[in-house]
Amino acid sequence: MKNNNYYAILMAGGVGSRFWPVSTQDYPKQFHDMLGTGDTLIQKTFDRLSNLIPEENIFILTNERYNDLVLEQLPSVTKRQVVLEPAMRNTAPCILYASLKIQKENPNAVMIVAPSDHWIEDENAFSENVKQAFDFCSNNDTLMTLGITPTFPNTGYGYIEFDKDSNSNIKPVNQFREKPDYDTAKSFLRQGNFLWNAGIFIWSVKTVVAAFQNNQPELFQLFQKGFQVYNTEFEDDFISENYPKAENISVDYAIMEKSQNVYVIPVTFDWNDLGTWGSLYDKLDKDDSKNAVINAKTLVKDASGNMIRTKTDKVVVVDGLKDYIIVDKDEVLLIFPKEKEQDIKKVLQSVKDKYGEQYG
Repeated sequence: MKNNNYYAILMAGGVGSRFWPVSTQDYPKQFHDMLGTGDTLIQKTFDRLSNLIPEENIFILTNERYNDLVLEQLPSVTKRQVVLEPAMRNTAPCILYASLKIQKENPNAVMIVAPSDHWIEDENAFSENVKQAFDFCSNNDTLMTLGITPTFPNTGYGYIEFDKDSNSNIKPVNQFREKPDYDTAKSFLRQGNFLWNAGIFIWSVKTVVAAFQNNQPELFQLFQKGFQVYNTEFEDDFISENYPKAENISVDYAIMEKSQNVYVIPVTFDWNDLGTWGSLYDKLDKDDSKNAVINAKTLVKDASGNMIRTKTDKVVVVDGLKDYIIVDKDEVLLIFPKEKEQDIKKVLQSVKDKYGEQYG
């Protein structure tokens, strides 16, 4: 039987612009079946969390414009569970807002905050790690995060440095480190006490609210003054008026890097943040020429290492291309070198500047 004190905040407000042209402002990547599995990323994440957490205790944090998409893709979810942001203000304001709503409903809640667009293959191992974190946070005044053991010196992730002297499988965190350059990332791996920061957090609602009160008093006061109206018919008016006043700040900067009671579990499951076409390519099956194909029928010659995606059953002929992203969607065709995938955000902006917002 699932524990009624277990809650989840599912983060689903991002735009995912590095997955353009599939991911757009009106229909971002978490609402797409990016892996060709038959389920969208938000559906996969919701199902993963519901293995441990009662479905009615899973709250979806998203922008107002995605309310209908959430309710359409997660038909078991009620309006109560969809927490809407009227403005883009990074992760700290929305997590504080949702935490106060949950605290009013259940002051004994212990919760996980998880992005809606990550790929995790071993869901049993994920549940075991989360249960371990829930047990620890239920009995300790602790801010917990899950860390991924690095497999190569990745410069695209932040890192968590934990206490080398700890013999426990739950490690005290020394500090968070920003995305490093390549040489720094290599030194992190050599030292052996650095993990990738997956942006997955676990804590009791009491502990996280206290962390905001201590470290972000202005932000805390802004949202605390609406405590009486949360979970009532007057909540929407309060949030519409006050949410845009919140500082644009991440939860890492707001509380994690400022707190002393932070711990990390080096997790045992495979993980990918699916942040780019290249990271998606890494997780897909490949043909004999190492091309990853979603939906398309392909005829390839002297073409390898490509990421190819179209609408269902479109025939794609590729000759002489190596390590390219080829994505066909409605009125946009992207043919772009994989090594330059971090520039897709800039390309998207250039397209919008030249041809209009409807293309992004």
